[in-house]
Amino acid sequence: MSYNLEEMSWSDARNLLRKWRDDNERKSDDVMQLWDNVLSSKQSKLGNERHLVLEQVIIAALDCNRIETAEHCVSILSAEFPGSLRIQKYRSMLLEALERYDDALDELEQIIRKDETNAAPRKRKVAILKTQGRTAEAIKELCDYMKIFMSDQEGWHELCNLYLAEGEYAKAAFCMEELLLHNPHSHLIHQRLADIRYTMGGLDNIEMAKTHYCKAVKLNVNNLRALYGLFLCCGHISNSKLVIGKRKEAQKLAQWAMAQIQARTQPTAKDTKGAIKTGKSKAAGCEDELQALEQAFGGLDVGKVAN
Repeated sequence: MSYNLEEMSWSDARNLLRKWRDDNERKSDDVMQLWDNVLSSKQSKLGNERHLVLEQVIIAALDCNRIETAEHCVSILSAEFPGSLRIQKYRSMLLEALERYDDALDELEQIIRKDETNAAPRKRKVAILKTQGRTAEAIKELCDYMKIFMSDQEGWHELCNLYLAEGEYAKAAFCMEELLLHNPHSHLIHQRLADIRYTMGGLDNIEMAKTHYCKAVKLNVNNLRALYGLFLCCGHISNSKLVIGKRKEAQKLAQWAMAQIQARTQPTAKDTKGAIKTGKSKAAGCEDELQALEQAFGGLDVGKVAN
C-alpha cells in the first residue's frame, strides 16, 4: 500500500474503503491494514457505514486467513442481527475457511430452506462440494440451481467446467450453446464451443467446430487459437470422404487460415530490418510464439502450407 497509515485519518480510510466497494475491488491486504491501523478502534465514528465496513473486513480477513478477525466481526454482526440470513451466510463462509465443510453445508441448507430464491447460498454450496472433490454432487446441485436461475451466465460457465472435468463433452457443449443465446457475439464462447466439438471428434462435430471457429474469427480476426482450430478442422475435412466440393472448399479455407497465422507470427520485411538493428529480438519472440502454438496443437508444422 502506498498510503501513509500513520498520517491517515479515520475519515480518509472510510472514504477509501467506500471507493473500493463502489468500484467492486477487494484489495484484501490493504483493507486489513486500514482496519488494523486506523478503523478498528474508530468503529463508533463510521455511522451508517459501520456494518458495510464490517462485512468488507470479514471478506478481507477470510482472504488473508485472519480467522480471529473474521470471527470477531461476525460475532458483532450476529449480536446486532441475530436472525439475518446475510450474517448466516458469513458464518457459513467462516466455517468453510475452518474446513468444517459439513457444518457450513448445514448452515447453507438452513438459508435455502428459509429463502429458496436466494442465489448466493446455492453457489456457496456448489463451491464447497467442488472443493471437496465431490464433482458429481456439485453438478447435480448446480443443475438444480440453473433450473431456477437460467440467465446466470457464470453458472453456465461453471457447469461447463464441471462437465469437462468429468469428460461429459456433449453436456458441456450444451452449456456453451446456452451461453451463446445470452451472448451470441462473443468470439471466446464460439471458440470454446468449437474446442469442445473438435475434442468430441467425428465428422459431424468437426464440421460444427469449423462453423464456430469461422464465427470466432469473423468476430475477432486476431484470435490465433480460433485460426489454428479452423486450420485443423479443415485438414480433417479435406482428408475425409465428403464430396469433392466440400473438400476443396476446406483446403482453400485451411490455406487462408494458415496465411493469417503466418501473418501474425512471422515478421514482415520492415520488421526484419528493424530486428537486425535490435538484435532480432522481435523475430525471436515470433518464433517462440510459433513454437508454443505447435506444442499446443500436437507438434504440427505451421510454418508450411500444404498445396
